[in-house]
Amino acid sequence: IFDELMADRIWSGTHALARLHLDAGQRVWLVTAAPVELGRIIAQRLGLTGALGTVAEIRDGEYTGRLVGDMLHGPAKSEAITALAKAEGLDLDRCSAYSDSVNDTPMLSLVGNAVAVNPDSALRREARRRGWEIRDFRTGRKAAKVAVPAALGTTVLAGAAVAGLALHRRRRSRGGLVAEAVRKAL
Repeated sequence: IFDELMADRIWSGTHALARLHLDAGQRVWLVTAAPVELGRIIAQRLGLTGALGTVAEIRDGEYTGRLVGDMLHGPAKSEAITALAKAEGLDLDRCSAYSDSVNDTPMLSLVGNAVAVNPDSALRREARRRGWEIRDFRTGRKAAKVAVPAALGTTVLAGAAVAGLALHRRRRSRGGLVAEAVRKAL
């Protein structure tokens, strides 16, 4: 799925953000509502530290269709990130999180550096209200309609990076996360 449908649709600016954190020696985690197995493949292909995602029950080597815990969406992402931070010894005040969806407001609220990337209109409003950085990697008329990228070239905070990377798909309808973060499953 990743190689055939997603690899060429990842925003280069989003991947560059992840690389900045990795090059600075920081850990970058993909946090997605998509199945954790897909999240891990995406993280591996992009050279990220790891992935958190929705876990499906497997019995006797087959998926049962039942979830193990909640779908990793909204408040569940916050809980997963809090647990990850505790296990990894991360100070969330020194971490960054990225998203394109207002559904990730609980996750973005946990970290010291919240960034709205190619945000939906509700997240754009929330980011402005809270003073969060906004980055828009969409090109042409779409970007002009949504807004001019805010604070281009801002610095990356030091510390470990917990990233709900906004890996977007380019599609004709409203762009959803490919890893919402993989596709609002990403």
